[in-house]
Amino acid sequence: MNSSEPNMPHTVQRDKKDNLTHQQFIRTAIEAINTEKAALTLLTEQIDERFAEACDIILACQGRVVVTGMGKSGLIGRKIAATFASTGTPAFFMHPGEAGHGDLGMLVKGDVLLAISNSGESDEIKMLLPVVKRLGIPLISISRDKRGMLPRAANIVLTLGHSQEACPLNLAPTSSTTATLALGDALAVALVHARNFTSEDFALSHPAGALGRQLLTRVEDLMHSDSRSLPVIDQQAPLQDALFTMSAGRLGMTVIIDNKKKVVGVFTDGDLRRGLEKGVDLATPMHKLMMTNPRQVSKTMRASDALSVMNENAISQLLVIDDDGHLEAIITLHDLLQAGVK
Repeated sequence: MNSSEPNMPHTVQRDKKDNLTHQQFIRTAIEAINTEKAALTLLTEQIDERFAEACDIILACQGRVVVTGMGKSGLIGRKIAATFASTGTPAFFMHPGEAGHGDLGMLVKGDVLLAISNSGESDEIKMLLPVVKRLGIPLISISRDKRGMLPRAANIVLTLGHSQEACPLNLAPTSSTTATLALGDALAVALVHARNFTSEDFALSHPAGALGRQLLTRVEDLMHSDSRSLPVIDQQAPLQDALFTMSAGRLGMTVIIDNKKKVVGVFTDGDLRRGLEKGVDLATPMHKLMMTNPRQVSKTMRASDALSVMNENAISQLLVIDDDGHLEAIITLHDLLQAGVK
């Protein structure tokens, strides 16, 4: 390009017949989605006793559900296996090509094989079937119909129906993969109900996520429990001593106890400000200034529930008190927010 020529934005040259207006793009998108919706409607007509039998086989499985599939079916299979694993059904994906070169050793007696092939004629899966049969492993197939070598070899044949692909050439797997994914989700959801799988169970396999933190983190995981550093003072002590205790504890409060070391109240930064506004003397004993009946929680309570207690009562600290009325720990709003509890 001549240096004297102005810089022009790079554009892709197309023939006029290839250009689409924004409205045409939108219309094409809606048509594709409607085509896939039709595939899902067709899929619902395929759900019958075979689906229930597949659920029975998976529930009775003593090992893992091993999912396999080639190409786009394999990509969908990976997602199905991941959904199973995270919702209480032990599962993993096995690549059929690699299986023929040693990975088939992943498959052992007690497992269930879920094989996906839209045509039912995947050569890579076909090579595995003699070994699967010899091991006596139940085989569940997913394909568009009951024809093909895979459904003929399967114990349970799940079908998608003959849907049109959203691809305008009716070639690229689009509607068929959407239906396969939906069928896998349907299996996982049915099994969640059958296993009485709870949100706590889900959290155990998702400890790194926000939901896992919310469901698994307990007050005892975040509370301050070192008795040597907890801000505690006798109810007969003067306000002046309480200020030193509060400053040393750095929790914005001090806990007031009686002569038996039982908790009788709390005194916070907010109480101090309100007291100073009223001209409280530094020699005033704490039993005249403290707030009685302080809010308390169990150390086994979810941290998210403790946060709710704080929000509902507009406070920033909670006490953990044992059965004898003695202070066990303190948890603060800052502790919860710093840990990402919501």
